[in-house]
Amino acid sequence: MPSKEIEEALLNGEIDLAVHSMKDLPTDLPPGLVIGAIPLREDPRDVLITSTASSLKALRDKARLGTSSLRRKAQILHYRPDLEIIPIRGNLDTRLRKLTSEKLDGIVIAGAGLIRMGWRDKIVEFLDLEVCLPAPGQGALAIEIREDYGKELSFLHSLNDEDTYLTVMAERAFLKGLGGGCQIPIAALGEVKGSELHLTGVVSSPDGEIFRREEITDKKERAEELGQTLAKKILNKEIVELLEKISAI
Repeated sequence: MPSKEIEEALLNGEIDLAVHSMKDLPTDLPPGLVIGAIPLREDPRDVLITSTASSLKALRDKARLGTSSLRRKAQILHYRPDLEIIPIRGNLDTRLRKLTSEKLDGIVIAGAGLIRMGWRDKIVEFLDLEVCLPAPGQGALAIEIREDYGKELSFLHSLNDEDTYLTVMAERAFLKGLGGGCQIPIAALGEVKGSELHLTGVVSSPDGEIFRREEITDKKERAEELGQTLAKKILNKEIVELLEKISAI
């Protein structure tokens, strides 16, 4: 069921809470709804599944690589422009089957879904974060509730992981600061180190030719401000023109 229909059910009182994949939840929630908790995050990295090589680097020249994500496509082509990226859609089972049915050399997907399904053994490589940064919120779950909840909201606080919450809020603030949508390759990952939060962000053209990566560190309590600041930092003239061009399509 799409997020919008789930949120309508929440607002109508048909359900009491909703659990979303955080990376699929829009940065602007409908009035009356809030994120009640973000549990401990699963590994946020993207992974390679293949039977033909030991790593992304080791794939043959001009290998056919499947992915459902413009973000992955852009970063992978920036790293290896020789690869042929094949768009694949569907649920996890469907995408895994397409490795064979589409005669692909490999597929790249989020590792969290495989791990949660107990399929970690299918993973050949966790992609280096220098090569492929995840989507904002990837690997995290969001528990969404009505804003007027009292007792229920207090209960959900016990499910919330503070460091995950702060890093995800920073990543989402970065995405929102760029006006991010599904047609713009945007990646971000936050990491709490002691009292500080380190945030890395990427914006790219879909073909990976225009590519900008920036990092920033500040106190973790300033998570959302950190994301907004990084968005401003990454917006040079070339990136502004890229975002305007893609948004106009």
